[in-house]
Amino acid sequence: MTDDIDGAALLNEVEAFHRRFNVFPHEAAYVAVVLWDAHAHLLDCFDSTPRLAFLSPEPGSGKSRALDVVETLVPRSMAAADASAAALFRSVSGIDGGRPTILFDEIDTIFGPKAGDNEQLRGFINAGHARGRPVYRCVGDGANQQVQGFPSYCAVAVAGLGSLPDTILTRSVIVRMRRRARNEKAEPFRSRIHVREGNEIRDRLAKWAESVEKQVVGAWPDMPDDVTDRPADVWEPLIAVADAAGGDWPERARQACVTLVTASKANDKGSLGVRLLIDLRDHVMAGIDRLPTVAILDRLNSLDDAPWADLNGRPLDNRRLSKMLAEYMTADIEPITSRNIKTAGSVLKGYYASDLHDAWARYCPPSPESPLPPLPGTENLS
Repeated sequence: MTDDIDGAALLNEVEAFHRRFNVFPHEAAYVAVVLWDAHAHLLDCFDSTPRLAFLSPEPGSGKSRALDVVETLVPRSMAAADASAAALFRSVSGIDGGRPTILFDEIDTIFGPKAGDNEQLRGFINAGHARGRPVYRCVGDGANQQVQGFPSYCAVAVAGLGSLPDTILTRSVIVRMRRRARNEKAEPFRSRIHVREGNEIRDRLAKWAESVEKQVVGAWPDMPDDVTDRPADVWEPLIAVADAAGGDWPERARQACVTLVTASKANDKGSLGVRLLIDLRDHVMAGIDRLPTVAILDRLNSLDDAPWADLNGRPLDNRRLSKMLAEYMTADIEPITSRNIKTAGSVLKGYYASDLHDAWARYCPPSPESPLPPLPGTENLS
């Protein structure tokens, strides 16, 4: 009887299976990966599905092994490292009998700096994050072409070196893998033995998913404080699964959510433009109401651990600074531009902090060292 399956005990079993072969960087990662495995069996209950990303700076960090274990636990796993976009479109359409869970190993070969043009694959992974977003392609022979929509909604897990495009990273639960320390042990994964063991757990996950489907489909789980917008979209399906399982999983899920969302924010430098705004606020113009462009460039290019001294082999210059800042607006809805600054005996072009305040407030995280005034119109709001 599916009703007799103890969801919490089953998730404990999934976690124990992962712990045999995977050494994750912290406890929150085990919770997230287990919930992701289970959510893949309940995909039709959700409006979106997070991507699961195992990333590391160096090879030999256990990323591929983590993906191997996930592969045994999810429905209709499809290893797609060398699959074409067209093959993926047709697979997710169910032409082969069912929607797969797609697993990309060595994702850096698809999105890395030497990967070439992979916009179709990138578009597929982005679109498949949310339900009801088909990917449209022309199909047919020669001049006899018709537009056809291909479903793209499916669970996707990836592993690779480095990072991912921001459009995928922000849709992902990120596990930053490390090489095992000498005191960290993992059991060797033997496909002939352990794939079968994982598949047995997978089949019980599928039966349990059937028994809680009606409960999960109408669920709107309470999210932890300060987890909103895109992070909430990522974590809501996982927390809904934890609530359906019961036991200590609802509490563990919310703790893991806060831990991993906080970690992702700490690792997220934002776009290059946001990084520029933050560095201007915190390091270049802190306590200064105006500064000539030449002084701004000198300070930016001398910052340690900043990209400005080497942007594709050249330091940031006046032209690029002007172009980047013009993408943002002042409080008067005008592009940020340089203005005249009177100095002793001369007039130089430069930037005023008052022109940057609105962009700082809208795009940069709070900085206790340099508090900003409220946005216009919000002064009396509490």
